[in-house]
Amino acid sequence: MTVLDPNRNAGPSATAAEELPRQRDHALRVVPMMALEWSQAIEPAGSAGLATEPAQTRRAWIHRADEQQVLALYRAVGGDAPAPWWLRALDRGGLPSRAAGFAVEDEVSDLLARRPGWVFVPWAADGEVGYWEFVPSESGVCGPAEPTTVQFTDRHPGWVDVLPAHRGPGPRRPVAVTPARLRERIEELERIA
Repeated sequence: MTVLDPNRNAGPSATAAEELPRQRDHALRVVPMMALEWSQAIEPAGSAGLATEPAQTRRAWIHRADEQQVLALYRAVGGDAPAPWWLRALDRGGLPSRAAGFAVEDEVSDLLARRPGWVFVPWAADGEVGYWEFVPSESGVCGPAEPTTVQFTDRHPGWVDVLPAHRGPGPRRPVAVTPARLRERIEELERIA
């Protein structure tokens, strides 16, 4: 954002500490735009094609910059900024590090990528990681449905939500699990579809 500041250092009230070289009446002063800086921070770098797991989406500044710098910028932008689940959890002290969040994503990916019918969907809200869908649960006797979905979350310390296949009105209710609990119940989830 550009701000015109023709009165900077003008007048007799400027103290010695505030004295700076006088600006011309129409000089420009650039003020950083945190929202723009944040949108660039979460933007993936380069083109990796279609991601088939969360690790392939880790191409933004927030994934490789110093963790404390990432946290500082996130906090400066404010809590409603688009961000991945692990950054929100890290900010609140629920995760010890960004690497711990990546480990959760990788553990779930190791399980689901090997199982037939599971597909990673990298298109999520800005800043988010993406989610897994169990494609066979999309259709049923009563027509199309919302498929069984596994997504990452910061709303509980298990970090994983399962949204069972859903047909009809009303919202789906997430079931909170851990990666280990997901592994234990995966066959049951696939049978329900």
